[in-house]
Amino acid sequence: MAEATPTTPALEPVYDELKRVAGLLRVEQQEDLEQYRIRNAKSTIAERVHRGLSWYPVKISKEDIGFGGKLVLELERPSGQSQQLHLFQVGKNAALFGNVPGRAGTDKPTLQGVVTSVRRNKITLATNKEDLPDWVEEGGKLGLDLTFDEVSYREMELALQKVQGAYGRLAELRDTLLGHRPAEYKSAEQTEKLYYPNPLNASQTAAVQHVLAAKDVAIIHGPPGTGKTTTLVQAILETIRRERRVLVCAPSNTAVDLLTEKLAERGVNVIRMGNPSRVSDLLLEHTLDAQVMTHKHYPEMRSLRQTAEQYRQMAGQYKRNYGWEERQQRQNLKEQAHQLLQESDQLEKYITEDLLEKVQVITCTLVGAANRAIRHLTYETVFIDEAAQALEPGCWIPITKTERVVLAGDHCQLPPTVKSDKAAAQGLRETLFEKCITRQPETAKMLEVQYRMHEDIMRFSSDQFYGGKLQADERVRRADLHAYDVRFAPEPGAVEFIDTAGCGFEELGILDSPSVANPEEANLLLRRLVELLQDYHPDDHDHDHDQHPLSIGVIAPYRAQINHLKDRVEDIPELHELLLKRQLSIGTVDSFQGQERDVIAITLTRSNAASDIGFLADVRRMNVGMTRARRKLLMVGDSATLSSHPFYRDFVNYVEDIGAYRTAWEFQQ
Repeated sequence: MAEATPTTPALEPVYDELKRVAGLLRVEQQEDLEQYRIRNAKSTIAERVHRGLSWYPVKISKEDIGFGGKLVLELERPSGQSQQLHLFQVGKNAALFGNVPGRAGTDKPTLQGVVTSVRRNKITLATNKEDLPDWVEEGGKLGLDLTFDEVSYREMELALQKVQGAYGRLAELRDTLLGHRPAEYKSAEQTEKLYYPNPLNASQTAAVQHVLAAKDVAIIHGPPGTGKTTTLVQAILETIRRERRVLVCAPSNTAVDLLTEKLAERGVNVIRMGNPSRVSDLLLEHTLDAQVMTHKHYPEMRSLRQTAEQYRQMAGQYKRNYGWEERQQRQNLKEQAHQLLQESDQLEKYITEDLLEKVQVITCTLVGAANRAIRHLTYETVFIDEAAQALEPGCWIPITKTERVVLAGDHCQLPPTVKSDKAAAQGLRETLFEKCITRQPETAKMLEVQYRMHEDIMRFSSDQFYGGKLQADERVRRADLHAYDVRFAPEPGAVEFIDTAGCGFEELGILDSPSVANPEEANLLLRRLVELLQDYHPDDHDHDHDQHPLSIGVIAPYRAQINHLKDRVEDIPELHELLLKRQLSIGTVDSFQGQERDVIAITLTRSNAASDIGFLADVRRMNVGMTRARRKLLMVGDSATLSSHPFYRDFVNYVEDIGAYRTAWEFQQ
């Protein structure tokens, strides 16, 4: 993918473009809902727990009353499940269900609600009922299901409507981001010098200065391994010296968590809105809930709620067989409880506002920017990380609250996930980051020094996607497996492509499935991997292995090929041992996004007479796969099939030029 050209393509009118995006979002929502219904109908409770969509079993550890007298439940899962990952977060819709004997599937009784807090093993669910339904007492186990996420779609739709009808500053930002208004920057004389001493390289420093100079939009373009997060954190530090409070967002909880940790480590007063996906003490300490609990007025708020709960329990004693006096007493107790709860809610609101008034950085997901506690806030600057993986409507949510925006990411890596093929084909996969950097290239500063991979691994990606501008830092430039441990042979180098053309390794289709496998190619890849590792012994502590055990990733583009690889590794003791030690992992490119390994081994899988390469034609995905490797990139594929595409034809030429081309005939047993 070449750099953006200076010529700007013809742009459709702003209102028409946003209207089209809104229509595509509705198509995506419908497809998402349909897939959710199918998954929900077919999956077992155990499968839903494994996918992070359910907690099961749970018990009700506490009952409370919230706004409008509605029941609020604290639900607790067994402590042994505390490390099990899940997708619950504040603001998500969820339903308590009863696994009641004799009632299953869609017939299982449910109590709908909204998640209001999440801790390690506890979730608070604000329900839409005033009392517990009878089925809760029927003896079956209880569970909690995430229900369809209408909240995210609603917030994205509202943001699009706001941007469509925008005037003033928001209209200027909208027009700049979509290429209808030139971005403005302060002159070098007007831009303040950097305050914090930092270890940044020249291109990283230029990116931070670019952020400080931007009046509207700045983009930090971070190719693989170039220190995008480090640069972004430095830009945030410089910005909060000049501004009272900033908002930092990302589409994924994982990215938000990482930024929160990095900022906290630098001593920034940061509050993490929503539910962290990483369960670490550092992150939990910076959640809004944890900050509220350490506030000086928290004991008073807690006392009010405890008294209200006592009155509510006393009122609950008058459930049956009571007369007029008991009814009055119950009503009085309920009113007193309600009044105390209103007082505690007001106090909580004051505590929250006090905390948010003093905070330097608020971090959250894109949709989290519409959280009830911060919905009313505005900011001079909003930072959006992973912007090249975020749906455009999601990015508009925080942008509606700011004077200027900083986007960070890389549009040459994985695009956002779009469930509807129709919406993807018609443009929903094109991000705001991509539109802005293509239509206004001057908004971006690219980071040019990478600290991850050997120069030979980097070079092809640099030439194909980044205009040949990437440079390998001296510490990694020649760091191959031999540099990691001298017992590894120095040849045939950091990159190796084994060509299966002419060997008869034909791909195999699977009935009624788009997935493809190529068992012979997979077996060759694993044999070569064993050969490479023959002198490496994971339990040998005589060598200083660069202070970390060797890490290996095996990547395949298709689920059927991955399943075959996993089955075969079970039968190869050397690899199975590494798998058990978590030094070897097998998955799709998507599962390795944002990660790196010492060795990456890729089976390209496709081999057919029609030269059909399927979605291998999405070369951004292959860019991600190749650039996960630090010291060794091993690839196996059929050049006769692959070379129908110019990207793979160029790759075969590249490996020939650097002496990294081999043929599968060399490895035939």
